Amino acid sequence: MGHLPEDLKKPVVAIVNSQNECMPGHLHLDLIAKAVREGIIEAGGLPIVFPTIGICDGIAQGHDGMHYPLPSRELIADTIEVMMNAHAYDAMVLITNCDKITPGMLMACVRLDVPAIIVSGGPMMTGCYKGEKMGYADLMSSQGLVAKNIITEEKLSEMELDALPGCGACNLLGTANSMNYLTEALGMCLPGSAVPAASAKRIALAKKTGQKIMELLEKDITPSRIITKKALENAITVDLAIGGSTNTILHLTALAHEAEIDFDVRLFAEMSKKVPHLVKLSPAENGHYPEDLYYAGGITALMAELNEAGLIHGETLSVTGKMVSENVDGAEVIDPSVIRSIDNPYSSKGGLQLLFGNLAPEGSVCKVAAVNPKMYEHRGPCRVFNKEEDAVKAIYGGKINPGDVVVIRYEGPKGGPGMREMLTATSAIVGMGLSKDVALITDGRFSGATAGAAVGHISPEAAEGGPIALIEEGDMVSINIPEGTITLEVSDEELASRKKHWVRPASKIDKRSYLSRYARLVSSAMSGAVFCR
Repeated sequence: MGHLPEDLKKPVVAIVNSQNECMPGHLHLDLIAKAVREGIIEAGGLPIVFPTIGICDGIAQGHDGMHYPLPSRELIADTIEVMMNAHAYDAMVLITNCDKITPGMLMACVRLDVPAIIVSGGPMMTGCYKGEKMGYADLMSSQGLVAKNIITEEKLSEMELDALPGCGACNLLGTANSMNYLTEALGMCLPGSAVPAASAKRIALAKKTGQKIMELLEKDITPSRIITKKALENAITVDLAIGGSTNTILHLTALAHEAEIDFDVRLFAEMSKKVPHLVKLSPAENGHYPEDLYYAGGITALMAELNEAGLIHGETLSVTGKMVSENVDGAEVIDPSVIRSIDNPYSSKGGLQLLFGNLAPEGSVCKVAAVNPKMYEHRGPCRVFNKEEDAVKAIYGGKINPGDVVVIRYEGPKGGPGMREMLTATSAIVGMGLSKDVALITDGRFSGATAGAAVGHISPEAAEGGPIALIEEGDMVSINIPEGTITLEVSDEELASRKKHWVRPASKIDKRSYLSRYARLVSSAMSGAVFCR
């Protein structure tokens, strides 16, 4: 392999690189790895690179491929465990950028508990079409404009060439950027999660990361000292303040499970009452873009604002070797129109909301930051679909009317299996001009690009005989987002009668498939969709 004998006496540090040519978020990660390698060598370590997989949710969107992204999270954690333990590496730097890769790597960090640090590839720059800012979410909603003959397919094709201008995590507050921001909040990466992918500062940050891992190794600072209950609460605080992707609830819950931290998902609901919504990024209505957040001061400045208000546990340790309060000391908000002050929030409550009721006894999730206030309360008749494709066809076909509640079920972790994102359906609702009149509820999940009154993660899911499986066409559902309630207006007696006649649909998944094994092992969405122990 060409290693010098004296090199083999140095600490061996793994560089876990999820680089691939499948997606823009990961296309440039070899440059990040090169900088990390240089930092490790300069600091006296021997870097060894090995890969892990990475799926692009955008490319998997809207077809059978969407069964696989969430299940890939467990594979990522498992492959890192296998490589690290089999080769007995001393420490690791993990290079990530997109949706399930970051949480999978964080789960591996706490499972292995060797000195570890994460560095992401950063967010994509903002697109621009004919002088107007544009990004991924704008493209998705524009499909509805084509269906309504407001714009042509040719114009949409032109927009596609400009909306996503280069490498990096898609330019919206999707799961990719949300989880990378929360990694900083957890203390598992150096401050600078908002630095754009195309910036030279991103390469410099990677080199510093390589140097820093050697310090963590020397001081024996491992993830178990960093990812604590208070660190998770810091991540939830930042999540609520930015109105992050609803997928973060899945991933933070799974991370707590992996770290064996006593954690109740209702903590999100409790903290939402006291954490204000300070940052609004696309796909929220009139939202800014990740690049704007960087120029406004980034997550570091946001955390400084939250720390000043006493909403952050400043005494928690981070991979800098310092406390979080030291990391954010001196950080300032440069643009208060992007990062609002505590005294001038978009809302006094956080940008995510949990909803409970007879339809979701174990809970459900809504990204209230992306909901028009007109839809905070909604009551309407159910239009029931057993898979996303049927719902999308009905929406684009003009068969969904103002006031309706679109129900998409059998898309949960077991029933999907794999808990597909319903982004195509929610984008269709927005594109057809129904986002202020129609709600969507599902046991599936949503992309960070989702906007509108969309309630996901309904648990128990339909495949387990949850109440969502018992809904019939025309049943009335009442949703009250501020109060955190979702109610199926059907008597307990009638639901019990329907349950007696309920039969779970047969799975169409090949029994040889990983998805078949996943469906047997996975827990409910509100417990993190983790493998049952």
